[in-house]
Amino acid sequence: MTPASGLAEALAPRIAEAGAPLIVGLTGAQGSGKSALAARLPAALAAQGLRATALALDDLYLPKDERRRLAREVHPLFATRGVPGTHDVPLGLEVMASLGQARETLIPSFDKAADDRRPRDQWPRVEGPFDVIVFEGWCVGARPQPGELLAEPVNDLERTRDAAGVWRRFANEALAGPYRALFGLIGFQALLAAPDFEVVLSWRRQQEHELIARGGVGQSDAELATFVQHYERLTRWINAEMPSRADVMVQLGRGREVIAVTSDSQQG
Repeated sequence: MTPASGLAEALAPRIAEAGAPLIVGLTGAQGSGKSALAARLPAALAAQGLRATALALDDLYLPKDERRRLAREVHPLFATRGVPGTHDVPLGLEVMASLGQARETLIPSFDKAADDRRPRDQWPRVEGPFDVIVFEGWCVGARPQPGELLAEPVNDLERTRDAAGVWRRFANEALAGPYRALFGLIGFQALLAAPDFEVVLSWRRQQEHELIARGGVGQSDAELATFVQHYERLTRWINAEMPSRADVMVQLGRGREVIAVTSDSQQG
């Protein structure tokens, strides 16, 4: 059984309980394979007679100009997409509501090469309603950290560029505020758990090398190491906090192989 078919099988009874659409949060660190799994899930669910579509948190990033405004008004680190505060939460709520209705929905699309949102006339169109919406992203479903955990920096980026903690506190407040409405829609939470944070850089580096090999423009290893530090605090927190409440947790090995799959019934 593939991860997609296994997850589809676990979802089927929950759809009847929750009513359509069931929003599935699919969370995993950079390079964990969540996007590929999200792309395969609709076909696996279709085999059970269910209509499903996917929405990526990355496609909800704020346009570059909006992040530049945040960088000027709040903290320079917000020029870099990634942490809570750099997504368009109202747009996400609007799209989620539309996908549950018998109507056409435009799915937002973000161009990572240009680091900006694509024009609306380039967004994919889908026809609802859907039984399942797979909502995937590196911090989908994350909860804010307790305030006392924000005091100490977790890496050099925070130590040298966020010494006063303004950036990380603003991101944490976004999770406690606007993001609660979006993540609160999730009716089934799945977590792809990395063995540790250190492997995330190697996974992300592999992705970057593959992009360069295909003729794309990628980051150097040094640039990538700094970039990944933007995600470190929340990735570590998710791996510590989310397993106890996830409906399904897939424990990954260092080669992204599946080590174990645990359901909420097994955890409780």
